Amino acid sequence: MSDIAVWTLFLLVFPGMLFSVALGLCLCWVDRKVTALVQWRKGPPPMQPFWDVVKLLGKEVIAPAQAWLTGFLWLPFVGFAGAVLGAVLVWQALLGLGPQPAGDLIVVLYLLAMPGIAIVLGGSASGNPLAAVGASREMKLMLAYELPFVVALLVAAFQVRTLPDGETTRAATLSLQGIGMLQADHGSVLWRPSGLLAFAVALLCAHAKLGFVPFDVAEADTELAEGALLEYSGAPLAFFKLTNAVQLATLPVLLVLVFWGGPVTTAWGAVWFAAKVLLVVVLFVLIKNTNPRVRIDQALRFFWGPATAAALVALVLAQFGW
Repeated sequence: MSDIAVWTLFLLVFPGMLFSVALGLCLCWVDRKVTALVQWRKGPPPMQPFWDVVKLLGKEVIAPAQAWLTGFLWLPFVGFAGAVLGAVLVWQALLGLGPQPAGDLIVVLYLLAMPGIAIVLGGSASGNPLAAVGASREMKLMLAYELPFVVALLVAAFQVRTLPDGETTRAATLSLQGIGMLQADHGSVLWRPSGLLAFAVALLCAHAKLGFVPFDVAEADTELAEGALLEYSGAPLAFFKLTNAVQLATLPVLLVLVFWGGPVTTAWGAVWFAAKVLLVVVLFVLIKNTNPRVRIDQALRFFWGPATAAALVALVLAQFGW
């Protein structure tokens, strides 16, 4: 099989678009089901997220008269493409599928920022004042959580390890596959004080990246009626929903791979890794259902204050091998 065919398979089928979308929609059902159980409800059937997207794809696309039409219609697909490419790199590193690009952790961080940027630009392109407020909040939230998120992930990238002979070695790798292999050889980052602290920060930042309560200020249904996505309908709205589903399928895997994992090489390893990812998703859902929405100024203070400080402390601790 040629390289072009292999990469087409990666991007479109596994571990690319079709696989990421299917897994993301399944995890959306887990989110809704656990939420229902927390609220003492029955919850939706397993196929409900799939039918919701199919229904949206069949709806008419209505664009506001005052919208920048090109950006308004194409930005949802740009965000979706970024999320899918990020998912491909994460799964490629996890499964050891082919050579990894240099510094792929940084590439993944850039790609996973694209959905948020698409929401900001799409909401602004709609020309609706409420959507513009939602876009403004999303932009401020991105500026808040991206810094501690990057610092927390760098804790795993620059861990100092103590070898059996007493000497120390620095990981100093931005390769996701390299980070996984180091954990397979020297133990998970999560079981170190620096790793546990960084994981907690990264978990909350990923929670905000997904737009979950208490960090759903950009959507804020009771205030902004869907916020930046207010004017979207039909296929563009469906692709925003699919983008969020792909992120839900990617961010937990990224967190487990960086802090609590290693490459998956056996069937039992795959089952154990899937259980850890499911646990992270359940943590997302529990946080989402046990906290009230915060204001945008409170979110900014939290991420630029305690979250960034905790990530920096974890980075310092990692330099001492803790």
